[in-house]
Amino acid sequence: MTNEIEIAPNSALLVIDVQKGFDDDAFWGPRNNPAAEANIAALMDAWQESGRPVVIVRHASRQTGSVLSPDQPGYALKDFVAERAERAALHITKSVNSSFYGTPDLADWLTGQDIGQLVVAGIQTNMCVETTARMAGNLGYDVLVPLDATHTFDLADEAGPDARRLTADQLATATAVNLQGGGFARIVTTGQVVDAARAGADV
Repeated sequence: MTNEIEIAPNSALLVIDVQKGFDDDAFWGPRNNPAAEANIAALMDAWQESGRPVVIVRHASRQTGSVLSPDQPGYALKDFVAERAERAALHITKSVNSSFYGTPDLADWLTGQDIGQLVVAGIQTNMCVETTARMAGNLGYDVLVPLDATHTFDLADEAGPDARRLTADQLATATAVNLQGGGFARIVTTGQVVDAARAGADV
C-alpha cells in the first residue's frame, strides 16, 4: 500500500449502493467492517467541504424477493447518505454490478466534467465496488479504493456442506489483492484520502 497519494481538484467520489436493504442481516448473513459507514460519511464530508463532486449510485435489483428492489423499503439510501444526497453532483441507478452500466451514463458524465480520478467506496466490497473499480481501471481512470470505506458479507458458491465458502474479511482481502495486484486500482485508507483531499497535496 502506498503512503503517498494526491487527490485531484475534481476527483470524483463514487458512493456505491449504500442502501438500507444491506442492514437486513437475515437476508445477507454476517458482514465485516462495522466502521464502513462512518468512513463513507467522512469521505462524503471531505469531498463536499472541498467542492469536489460526489456521485451516488443506487442498485435497483431485478431479482424476485430482493431487499434492493425499487418497491422495497431497503431500496432507500441509508440515512447518513440521504442527508448528504442533495449536494451530490450526480445520482445513478443501476441493475448490474458495474456503476458504468447505469442511468445516466457515468463515463459520459465523467468525460464531460474532465474527471480522470475516482475514489470508489460503498457496498459490497467484492461485488459492485470491485466491479466498478476494475472497469474504471480498464477505462484508464486513476482509481483509489479506501478499503475501510467498504464492507461485504460472508459468501458461499452454493448451498450445502460441500460449498466453497469465504468470510467477508477473506473476500475483502481478495478484492484488495485483485485490484492493486492486478493494476486496476490503489488500495488506500479513508484517513489517507481525507487528509489528502483536505490538504490538496501529497500525504
